[in-house]
Amino acid sequence: MKEIVLDTETTGLSVRDGHRIVEIGCVELDNLIPTKNIFHVYLNPERKVSEKAFEVHGYTDEFLSTKQKFAEIADIFIEFIKDKKIIIHNAEFDIGHLNNELSLIGKPKINNSNVIDTLELARNKFPGSGISLDALCKRFRIDNSRREKHTALIDCDLLSKVYINLIDQKEPKFNLTEENPEKMTLNSDNKEYFKKIILPTEKELSEHNKFLKKDLKKNFF
Repeated sequence: MKEIVLDTETTGLSVRDGHRIVEIGCVELDNLIPTKNIFHVYLNPERKVSEKAFEVHGYTDEFLSTKQKFAEIADIFIEFIKDKKIIIHNAEFDIGHLNNELSLIGKPKINNSNVIDTLELARNKFPGSGISLDALCKRFRIDNSRREKHTALIDCDLLSKVYINLIDQKEPKFNLTEENPEKMTLNSDNKEYFKKIILPTEKELSEHNKFLKKDLKKNFF
């Protein structure tokens, strides 16, 4: 199952105040394992970045003025997230801004049924505790020392690790349901993993049983 961990940075908090997206980062997960498939863009928001937003992500108006506009990357972005669950921390904020950008260019909005909000997962799992991304990294002992500023790809990387911990899945999953027992699929990178199964001979089984009986007598009699 493929999912997308997504994060955005913006010029400010509210779309009602005309704020726009300045960065989108997406990391694809395949059965909870990050793939090499990512989507990342800086965007020209066609307006100034607020002082508070600048303090969060550090992107200047001058830096953003040379970047693409959302309309120019919209189709590629839509195709990237198509038919996949989207994992977001505080989804109301990111989806609100993304749907605002999509509506401005006449594109269909993202359906909330395709979104998993890790903020809600954390609130239900740890009621009354800190549920910010930093707080969850600390709880799960995830190194977030690179997060000096809020940048989309770094936040996606951290959130992917937080998400796996939130749903209590800490190890890669192996698909062992193949009809051929010698051929198994390793989901981490979609490569086939081959394991030759060697069965013991009757003589080996007999020797093994003798060894066990001898060992039991030595230890218990």
